Amino acid sequence: MFDESVFDESVFDESASNEAGSDEPGSGGPAAAGAESAKPAKGGSVVRSVIGIAGELLITAGVLVFLFLGWQLWIQGIALNSAQTSEASGLSQSWSASTVGPTAPAPSAAATAAGSAPATTPVGAGSAPVVMTAPAETSQFAVLYVPRFGADYKRTISQGVDAKTVLNAGGAGHYEQSQMPGDMGNFAIAAHRDGWGSPFIKINELQVGDPIYVETQDGWYTYRFRDLEYVSPDGVDVLSAVPQAPDAAPTDRLITLTSCNPLYIASERIIAYGVLESFTPRSDGAPAEIAGLTGKGA
Repeated sequence: MFDESVFDESVFDESASNEAGSDEPGSGGPAAAGAESAKPAKGGSVVRSVIGIAGELLITAGVLVFLFLGWQLWIQGIALNSAQTSEASGLSQSWSASTVGPTAPAPSAAATAAGSAPATTPVGAGSAPVVMTAPAETSQFAVLYVPRFGADYKRTISQGVDAKTVLNAGGAGHYEQSQMPGDMGNFAIAAHRDGWGSPFIKINELQVGDPIYVETQDGWYTYRFRDLEYVSPDGVDVLSAVPQAPDAAPTDRLITLTSCNPLYIASERIIAYGVLESFTPRSDGAPAEIAGLTGKGA
């Protein structure tokens, strides 16, 4: 950076010494005094130049950081969300087109005595929903629909919660130590709340009674949101079959959504709990609220 004000002062000092006629080397005239007074000004110019350059570099670095964050949170998010919609639709379509029937639910004692398996009914009526076998690591085995998160919201659920191989793909991951969808106990999943598509960014907006749908090859599980909880990052008891009571025997079929909190800080975890309301077999078609969304692109 060039400091014009210092340059102008040096020219002024030089012209003044010429007018006085005392510009001989070593003289104590105005020329020497002007030269001496110019030296500190030139030194200050260098310091100011260095500070100016450093400031410009810091501003440039800040702009680059904001551009990266914009890409990470916005552009990359758009790409991941689009990919997730496509993958979720593909899974649903493949299940609908499959000729393989669902795994039969476990028959009740009465049905066994009668020699026939019962029809699938709402969980409240005592029927056991279909429970699939746990899939291989990183396999996509379910689709999550949460209308509160958006009218066209759907994300894949994969086995495992590894960030690089599962969560950073923009979907949700299943804690392998927890139960599968519809099973007695706790079906626990995790997803990012900021960055990587931010699939759980609206988890704090869930309201009591909100439906949470999970689709698998067998059909649709309808859970109802119950409440939120905030825990420390090491609060793993929320993943137990009975959340926060690891030694208790489960009596409910639950779903637990976990993510980081607060946004961009992640000093704690936000936990959303729901309870299974019903199971709808694939042969009966999707629940009405998401019937237009399953198996189709957004």
